[in-house]
Amino acid sequence: MNRKGDKSLIVGLDIGTSKVVALVGEYSPGNPIEVIGIGSHESRGLRRGVVVDIESTVQSIQRAIEEAELMAGCEIRSVYASISGSHIQCRNSQGIAPIRDGEVSFADLDRVLDAAKAVAIPADQKILHAIPRDYVLDDSQEGIRNPVGMTGVRLEVHAHLVVCAQSAAANVSKCVQRCGLQVDDLILGVLASANAVLTSDERELGVVLVDIGAGTTDIAVFVQGAIAHSASLGIAGDKVTEDIAHMLRTPTPEAEQIKVRYACALAQMATAEESIQVPSVGDRPPRRMPRHSLAQAVQARYEEIFEMVQAELRRSGFEQHVRAGMVLTGGAAKMEGVVELAEEMLQMPVRVGIPQHVTGLGEVVGNPVHATGVGLLLMGSQIENPRRPVISTGRAGNVLNRFKNWFRGEF
Repeated sequence: MNRKGDKSLIVGLDIGTSKVVALVGEYSPGNPIEVIGIGSHESRGLRRGVVVDIESTVQSIQRAIEEAELMAGCEIRSVYASISGSHIQCRNSQGIAPIRDGEVSFADLDRVLDAAKAVAIPADQKILHAIPRDYVLDDSQEGIRNPVGMTGVRLEVHAHLVVCAQSAAANVSKCVQRCGLQVDDLILGVLASANAVLTSDERELGVVLVDIGAGTTDIAVFVQGAIAHSASLGIAGDKVTEDIAHMLRTPTPEAEQIKVRYACALAQMATAEESIQVPSVGDRPPRRMPRHSLAQAVQARYEEIFEMVQAELRRSGFEQHVRAGMVLTGGAAKMEGVVELAEEMLQMPVRVGIPQHVTGLGEVVGNPVHATGVGLLLMGSQIENPRRPVISTGRAGNVLNRFKNWFRGEF
């Protein structure tokens, strides 16, 4: 637990393919979290969201943490870390349990969720999250959001399970622990982003969140207020940079700068007259080229990303249910023309999601790049202070710990 005076500190560590970002939030229950520190360092130890070089990742984490500590004026001991990558899979599962005392208690919710987690998963995978979507009490047809206190005999839960590769999760934890930090929890990146950028109306209506980072494009579909599908695609902003480097025959760092500065995702936005200067490889002189042809190459790659997103949405079976359309977030969502291109291709309303529900540093709060980091802070604070009325059980069991475990989906 990180503390500063009477307020609790919470730290989100977004371990991304292009950079590691540590955010420090200060909160007291009932108030919004205030972001008081940020540290960021480029990361070279990940490929497509998965750790491929421990040493290098440890260094990036260490730098980001040190920077955040300096800014926030605190010592960081534990973090909520993000995980993503195409090893992430999801499935919807059901669990049934008898109700002990004729009235649904939190303990019954725990038990019925445990029943939903009792599914056969391969030995090299583990359940990262088990999230209740809705409940059925006896034979009521309607999905019940919160059955606590209701009378019945048998409780059924519809849950969303997120499954990940054990090794991938272990390697992320190992990197964090090597820095002398505890992992409070590992949280699916796109689930965190969803907490930061989606409105409750969008979740109710049905919405697809697409978080386009450098190494992965992560998708979460929400229907009737609850997560219904999640996936991670191994194609994202890095591929756009590679395309530019290839097309312009220019080194990758320069290609990245050109992308950030001049690229747009819709070719018709670039006029024929505009041209850009391109540094060459070696000591050859720089060249000029029309911005329009850069935009065409970028548009082609973004089209491919959105085609894959659409295919994933179809595969999920929820395509007809996302009436609120799509929310784009992550670093690659900042490029001009992306929203227009997505709307044109997917025929649905699209907006860029920026982190909500927190106050503090402006560079963080209004920036889609920090959606995951802010989401980690929000989810961490909910895990530490569950918004659940404490019920007096006859035997004073350690209710709080049960709540925490219920939320974390621990075994």
